[in-house]
Amino acid sequence: LFWNFHSLYNTVFKIVYISTSGMIIWYMKRHRTVKQTYDKDHDTFRYLFLIVPCFLLALVLNERFTFFEILWTFSIYLEAISILPQLVLLQRTKNVDNLTGNYVFLLGLYRAFYILNWVYRYITEPHYSQWIVWLS
Repeated sequence: LFWNFHSLYNTVFKIVYISTSGMIIWYMKRHRTVKQTYDKDHDTFRYLFLIVPCFLLALVLNERFTFFEILWTFSIYLEAISILPQLVLLQRTKNVDNLTGNYVFLLGLYRAFYILNWVYRYITEPHYSQWIVWLS
């Protein structure tokens, strides 16, 4: 974002993405109404079982062994499995409201469009290869 300028669109998109992610975290942690919906008894997923293997995989399988490349690879691997805690929580509570069901559906749709993007870029761009993204 700050040292690798690609386009104005890319920069604006990243700022909006980071800002909305921060707003979502704020709502989950600080907003009175949303904060009350958190159920600590059912949220017992051991997230370290996802984070540690993704980080180790990022150390082993990356394009270049640099700090930012490892962080980027780690984020790609983690994004691929980030829905697992939500799915486990849904299985434990056996309660899927409309908002949660829509969220899970739209997250799957997002990944499907991601795959379409890779196929399109592979067909239209000569020498396109991002094996880290395809692997995840």
